[in-house]
Amino acid sequence: MIQSFGKRQESDVGPKILSPQKPPRGKVSDLPESFRALACAQLGVTAVLACSARAFGRHTHDQFGIGVIDAGAQTSLSGRGQVQAGAGDLITVNPNEVHDGLPIAAAPRRWRMLYFDPAVIAAAADAPQEFCWPTLAAPAQSARFNRLFAAMTETDAPLAREADLLLLIEAMQDRARRNPPPARVSAACQRLADDPATPITLADLAGLTGTSRFHFLRSFAAATGLTPHAFQIQQRLHLARRLILTRMPLAEVAAAAGFADQSHLTRLFRRSYGLTPKAYAAAAR
Repeated sequence: MIQSFGKRQESDVGPKILSPQKPPRGKVSDLPESFRALACAQLGVTAVLACSARAFGRHTHDQFGIGVIDAGAQTSLSGRGQVQAGAGDLITVNPNEVHDGLPIAAAPRRWRMLYFDPAVIAAAADAPQEFCWPTLAAPAQSARFNRLFAAMTETDAPLAREADLLLLIEAMQDRARRNPPPARVSAACQRLADDPATPITLADLAGLTGTSRFHFLRSFAAATGLTPHAFQIQQRLHLARRLILTRMPLAEVAAAAGFADQSHLTRLFRRSYGLTPKAYAAAAR
């Protein structure tokens, strides 16, 4: 079942979202671009080290992501609108949440991420969860993330991993929840998620909702932040990522996920995630 789409609701409880006008903290310059995926001690978790001045367009992940900006700063779209994160701040993303990432003043920023399959988060917290804060300036929680990252990538300490993950999940909670999309849009999202590789027309999707193509297109974009085609591409990338983890040859992954060929997959995978499918596959082995 695909996670709900919608916006994270505003709340008066908890830390305030950083304003996009706030000056960035932690300058970094002349750093070479790099993306590196690391194997993790726990199944269903992937670690990424990144340094880049690249601007990422709107995209989604099929996993929960939590990380920290080590240097530089960025502004990004989130379920709570445009937010900014600087050095030392936590950053998060929920499954299927549309987001982007733009460096401040076109300067490089360096960050680390842990991506968790939804089942890992559900098992850790014993209930459906959502990261409610897209950015969080909380030094104690950033230090906890640093310990969790090390426990996932450098040591074999399951008790420490479980404790720090659970406490981080708790820190990212709030009473607010994302507004669910209209049921008709959810049906179209589910259709695209269930079978992303099979071509489908706008008329077919509009037929699922019982509306005109024009009305459906407007409703879909308003609810998800993406056009139906862009949404379909993201679902194909999610499928490709999962197939890569099965060690399927990349050419077969491209075909099974609905891409024209391996180069098409590589181009779009790197555009959204920074890494090539080959690099991601190497980390998974």
